[in-house]
Amino acid sequence: MAIAKAERLMNLALCLLGTRRPLSKRELRESIEAYLEAGSDDSFNRMFERDKDDLRELGLVIETVENLDGEVGYLARRDSNRLPPITLDAEEAAALGLAAKVWQQARLAGAASGALQKLRAAGLPEDVDPYGSHGALEPHIPVHEAAFEPLMLACRDRRPVVFDYRKATAARPETRHVEPWALECWRGHWYLAGWDRDRGAERVFRLSRITGKVRARAGRYTAEVPDVVTVRETVAGWAGEIADRSALIRLRSGAGYPLRAKAASVRELGDGWDELEIPYGHGLDAWLVEFGPDVVVVEPAELRADVVDRLRAVAKG
Repeated sequence: MAIAKAERLMNLALCLLGTRRPLSKRELRESIEAYLEAGSDDSFNRMFERDKDDLRELGLVIETVENLDGEVGYLARRDSNRLPPITLDAEEAAALGLAAKVWQQARLAGAASGALQKLRAAGLPEDVDPYGSHGALEPHIPVHEAAFEPLMLACRDRRPVVFDYRKATAARPETRHVEPWALECWRGHWYLAGWDRDRGAERVFRLSRITGKVRARAGRYTAEVPDVVTVRETVAGWAGEIADRSALIRLRSGAGYPLRAKAASVRELGDGWDELEIPYGHGLDAWLVEFGPDVVVVEPAELRADVVDRLRAVAKG
C-alpha cells in the first residue's frame, strides 16, 4: 500500500511538473493509471485531493488556475519548485563530511557518500576534503544490530512494529507491540524510544535485546509523538543519564574507567580496590552488570538487589 501511494504521488508530481499548461482533473485522471482504476468519481476526487495535499506538505508548489471556460486546472511551475544554488563554506563542508563518516557501518553510508558527491558537483569548495581528517578523533557510531534498519524506517514512516524483546532480568523474550518514535545512541548502544501498546506507556528498548525480526504493522499511531527533545530526554533517563541520587560502589583498581569518569569521589581501599560515589539513576544496574566481577555495589540496597537479579538472569541464560 505504501509503495503504491508513493508511486501515485510521484506520477502526479511528474505530470504537474512536466506540463506547460494547467491540467484538469479529467486530464490527470486519464494520465495516471492509479486514478483510472478508481471505482467512482467520488473515490477519485477524494484520492486526488489527498494526494495534492500530501505533495504540498512535501514542499511542492502546486498552482490552481481557472481558464476562460471556468474549468480548474493544476500545474507546478519548475521555477517555483527549483532549489536555489547550494553554497557551502569550509566549515559547513567539514561538518557534512564528519556526519557522513559516522555512518560507516550502517546502510546510510552509501546515501551519505552519494549526497556528498552531489554537493561536490553542485559547488562544494574544491579546496575542502569532506572525507579528510579534521582532528585526532575519528567519529564512529557502531551499528551491529539487525533491528536498526527496520526500526529506522518505521520511525521515519510512523509505522507500528512488533518484535520479541528480552529484558535483562528475564530468561525468555516476550512479544512487544510498539509505536516507534526515535533511535538514540548512548554509550555505544542503540535504544528505541516509543509507545508500548501492551503497557499503555512510554518505553525505551535496547536494540541488542531485540531477538528475531522486527515486523511492521498497518494502522495509525494511537499515542501522540512527543518532540525530539522529549524523546532524547526519555532515552537518557531510561538509560541512566539522568540521576537524582548517589550510589556507593567498590571498583577493582585499574578497571571501570567510564565509571571513574562519572564518579563524584574516589577513595583507595587497598588490596586492589577503590570506593566510588557515582550518580544513581534509572538504568545504572544494567550498566554496572557490564563490568562483571570488577564491581561490587555497597549501597543503596535496592541497587545491589537489582544488580544481583540481573546477574542471576544472565546465569540462567
